[in-house]
Amino acid sequence: MKRIWPYLVPGVILSLVGLVWTLQGLNVLRGSAMSGSPLWGTIGPVVLVVGLVLVAVAITISARGRRGTR
Repeated sequence: MKRIWPYLVPGVILSLVGLVWTLQGLNVLRGSAMSGSPLWGTIGPVVLVVGLVLVAVAITISARGRRGTR
């Protein structure tokens, strides 16, 4: 079970950060220098996808570990 943490924790953090950056870049979340910036509207989804891939890797590792213990 410990093997998933190096993927899961950064994956969740990157997903949340990527989501916030995307929403700021699209001017949904206002009040920041990043609000309405196309740069953050582009970087945000990339970071979000990287985070989701890390979460998927953690889930895959966890599922394989459970199958191997049965």
